[in-house]
Amino acid sequence: MPELPEVETVVRGLRPHLEGRRLAAVVQRRADIRTPIPPDFVQRATGARVLKVERRAKWILAALDRDATLLVHLGMSGRLVLVDGKPGKPGPHDHVEFRTDEGATVRFTDPRRFGVVDLVDTASLASDRRFADLGPEPLDPSFDAAALARALDGSKAPLKAALLDQRNVAGLGNIYVCEALFRCGLSPLRKAGTVKGEKAVALCAAIKATLGDAIKAGGSSARDYVQASGELGWFQHQWRVYDREGQACVGCKSGKGVRRVVQSGRSTFYCPRCQR
Repeated sequence: MPELPEVETVVRGLRPHLEGRRLAAVVQRRADIRTPIPPDFVQRATGARVLKVERRAKWILAALDRDATLLVHLGMSGRLVLVDGKPGKPGPHDHVEFRTDEGATVRFTDPRRFGVVDLVDTASLASDRRFADLGPEPLDPSFDAAALARALDGSKAPLKAALLDQRNVAGLGNIYVCEALFRCGLSPLRKAGTVKGEKAVALCAAIKATLGDAIKAGGSSARDYVQASGELGWFQHQWRVYDREGQACVGCKSGKGVRRVVQSGRSTFYCPRCQR
């Protein structure tokens, strides 16, 4: 599933082509994806001006001038891709299409249909169940070691599981939690509540640095993800532990140092010598 860096990369790629532009045409090719698309979706979105495109956790939000906000979640295999020039014949998985008054076309493609396309009243966003319980954004300046320590305080859950809990930190996913924990030398198996003081400072810095590096690289194209331009991301070539089970650790250089364990049904990759 695309994580925060992938979604942020898509948002940054779409902004120059959508913000300030009107949606001259909206094409909807099915009634639902993971959830039903509102029956008045095309009517409400067509002709609206896009005021702002931003990200919240792993969601893409496009605020429209009709007091409505377009919500998109990429799910497992979803893509929002800009189509150069006149768009060709849509494929079987091209479910929704947006065409601007400037001639840009953005297609939402989702073969596995775990994504979401929705349109909600902007005033209802704060109370929307999908956003109401989300924790702080890790790239926001207000997210610091103190905020992280407060979120983890008293938790007996494994650190990896606590960081994946969107109520503690919004947008973090499996790949980047593994990489951030390796970067700061903390074990994914330790109790989350033990991360305080200098450990919280190191972890907070590692989360921000890992996400920042991934965004610069255009995200990770492990499976279906591509940038808004259709290009692959490159951060998968910088993974230090993720998906490297049995390989030498780049930190301590121990042969076959990277291990994989399963936590909450997900693979966790780490070096038990480097991470405590």
